[in-house]
Amino acid sequence: MAESTSMRTPAFVHGLQSGISIAIGYMPVALTFGLLAKASGLSLSETMMMSLFVFAGASQYIAINLIASGTGAVEIILTTFIVNIRHFLMSASLGEKTEEDPAWKKAIYAFGITDETFSVASLAPGKVTGSYLFGLMLISYSSWVINSGIGHFAGNLLPQKLQDGMSIALYAMFIGLLVPSLKKKKKVALLAGMAALCNMLLTFSNILAGGWAIIVSTLIAAIGAELIMPESKEEGEQ
Repeated sequence: MAESTSMRTPAFVHGLQSGISIAIGYMPVALTFGLLAKASGLSLSETMMMSLFVFAGASQYIAINLIASGTGAVEIILTTFIVNIRHFLMSASLGEKTEEDPAWKKAIYAFGITDETFSVASLAPGKVTGSYLFGLMLISYSSWVINSGIGHFAGNLLPQKLQDGMSIALYAMFIGLLVPSLKKKKKVALLAGMAALCNMLLTFSNILAGGWAIIVSTLIAAIGAELIMPESKEEGEQ
């Protein structure tokens, strides 16, 4: 019965329905991003434009931290690229599951690929259409952009002292995201420890600073963790 109902539902509407849970899940994260962007000195238009053109939660959180610390544009772009490099793999994987579409259509819905939209689309039975992906990604994208703006606007209603203290919440959020992964995988702990150590050495020795230290530390840690603990070895230990 559920399958026949799905067959009768237009693909675009079905995509919207599939994306409702993502849209709801994005609300608190996007609201927090808007609040932190306001606390970091970004204007409402800058906050909205970042969500409109980047649409990547982790990268946007990292970017506002780098912006607040005075990091240059090149370092921010490179850091964002490294953090989002997994999207190449997700796009290639999803490309095998979608029906044939013109390249311009694929370019549009490829922009909407996030960890969450990829998971929902990849678990959908059979092939997925471009219309389904447009619906799935439109509702997710709209939620992220709109709630980013609402979060920034809400920041104007907070007392100035509380706004100034919101920058601490950024570090708390990163710790909150990292700790559950540290408990599940030894490689994540190794990666995080190596990155932190490299960043400290590069920064305090004045070899590199700001965004460049983060970029180089990330690359060194990623390569080092893979050499020390290959995926197959880690899976055998779990």
